[in-house]
Amino acid sequence: MTGPASTPVADVAVIGGTGFYSFLTGEVTEHAVTTPYGDPSGPISVGEVAGRRVAFLPRHGGHHDHPPHGIPFRANAWALRSLGVRQVLAPCAVGGLADVAPGDVVVPDQLVDRTHRRVGSFVESGACHLPFADPYCPGVSAAAAAAADDVRHGGTMVVIEGPRFSTRAESRDYLDRGWNLINMTGAPEAALAREMLQCYVSIALVTDMDAGAESGQGVGQAEVFALFRSNLERLTALLTAAIAGLPDPDGCSCSTWADDVELTYDVPGIG
Repeated sequence: MTGPASTPVADVAVIGGTGFYSFLTGEVTEHAVTTPYGDPSGPISVGEVAGRRVAFLPRHGGHHDHPPHGIPFRANAWALRSLGVRQVLAPCAVGGLADVAPGDVVVPDQLVDRTHRRVGSFVESGACHLPFADPYCPGVSAAAAAAADDVRHGGTMVVIEGPRFSTRAESRDYLDRGWNLINMTGAPEAALAREMLQCYVSIALVTDMDAGAESGQGVGQAEVFALFRSNLERLTALLTAAIAGLPDPDGCSCSTWADDVELTYDVPGIG
């Protein structure tokens, strides 16, 4: 097992979503990390972006090996923290429900978890309750929203179990509740990052309108993958600008929430 780095290997991470399997260029080192929760989705690459040491991990693995419900979320979060990562940018493909259109990039500010088979916490004993009223880091969210003129800030993303897409009735229910985006990977990823005392934000690319939000046959895998691929250059530029604008994580509530809490699990690198 590779333990926590004595000095940070990287302080920022990008977790690549569907179709986003590489990000770094130039001199890149690869780290194979094993964790108390098994292996992460794949080796973690580390390089320099905008003057920062950045780790990149493809959420589904380098060849889309892990379906949404099979992603090793805890291993991914622990592995990134073990390398020193304190801020996480997490691009993802999403369906649209309300007030968005395919091609929109949205930095959501709220999350609804409708998954049911995933281990959603590092807490396995004792009393240790995570404050999660605001699931995304305000500082990192602001940097992501300011990274390009066409990024929208705000909205609610509902995360479903997958791997199937929604029925029309399910989709209309989410739409009626006023939710804007639908996704399969944003939970428990956001909560686990918070438990690892990391600043985290989702950057959602709308690839389609969900079944209850449009007429026709409903969403299919091919269109989702195709639209995401066509926006990779745009997302890369956005992420680079966001990394350049990241605030100092010291003192952020994403980590200070635990100052007066006795954690019943280990955060690598934290005494």
